[in-house]
Amino acid sequence: MNFIATTGKIIAIDFDGTIVEHKYPAIGKEMEYCFTTLKALQLKGHRLILWTYRKGKRLEEAVDFCTANNITFYAINENYPGETIEGGFSRKIDADIFIDDRNIGGFLGWLDIWNMLHPEGKEFSHQLKNENAHRNGRKKSRKKWFF
Repeated sequence: MNFIATTGKIIAIDFDGTIVEHKYPAIGKEMEYCFTTLKALQLKGHRLILWTYRKGKRLEEAVDFCTANNITFYAINENYPGETIEGGFSRKIDADIFIDDRNIGGFLGWLDIWNMLHPEGKEFSHQLKNENAHRNGRKKSRKKWFF
């Protein structure tokens, strides 16, 4: 197997509500700055995976829409091109970054995504926004949460 050395990230991107406005099963209008941002991310060396609920004809329509807008994905609903899973299909994707309208807080918009990934022309640092969520073996807090 040949491996491609890259400094970019693997980015899994949803289709409906992220690349286009949510109009499933139809294809909505392009989200503002989407294809410009996706092209720029590819030029930075990031590998883009289309990770969507769509399958069959609906998936083909989405891929064709992206291709017509000059975006070709590294993989589509798989971790890498030609992935095979023995005993079934894994819905777990191995990506560094997920872009989806179903994130907590909703879809940020493509300009904000670009600025998060490449602030002032620099690279994304994975700097933690919430240190308590990433304890990495540190002693657990005794603080109790009640909902």
